Amino acid sequence: MNTPTIETERLILREFTENDLEAFYQIYSDEEVNLFLPWFPLKNREEAKLFYESRYGTKYREPDAYHYAVCLKKDNIPIGYVNVSMDDSFDFGYGLRKKFWHQGIVTEAGEAVIRRLRMDGIPYITATHDVNNPRSGAVMRRLGMKYQYSYEEQWQPKDFPVIFRMYQLNLDGNEERVYDRYWKASAVHFVETEID
Repeated sequence: MNTPTIETERLILREFTENDLEAFYQIYSDEEVNLFLPWFPLKNREEAKLFYESRYGTKYREPDAYHYAVCLKKDNIPIGYVNVSMDDSFDFGYGLRKKFWHQGIVTEAGEAVIRRLRMDGIPYITATHDVNNPRSGAVMRRLGMKYQYSYEEQWQPKDFPVIFRMYQLNLDGNEERVYDRYWKASAVHFVETEID
């Protein structure tokens, strides 16, 4: 297993498996849950199977994968996910079924994954959110991430312009580091003075 299982007070964080496809579908088919994410909500179980293989199955075959199903301990059924990419952004992403919102679940899962990343020597993580989704930014701040800058991107595959806020948490003590790839790639970039 390339994604080490983590347990918290309420949660089990583990790899998704093909046995989780129904729960996977419930997470990735909800229009509200996936509104601000870079894919369209899944329409059927066949799409879920293909999406699982492309987003998780391939990752689990790599030497290091931080792609977690977030499960409640009581039944070990996935209700969300926390993922960290292994490219130079170390992008930290998350999603949760709507019925489990506002219970601190993503914060609890995120804190546990961040502890694991720090232990494994990952130097930093970044995360971005659409300015129209400030609740996601609140999660990032609860996890200790700091706002760095905002930038515009033509969001794919949805193909419309979005202003993103980029947050970062340096795990190795280098507080001066700012991941600037998005800043350099975007002609429209700026630092906001007030963040909601």
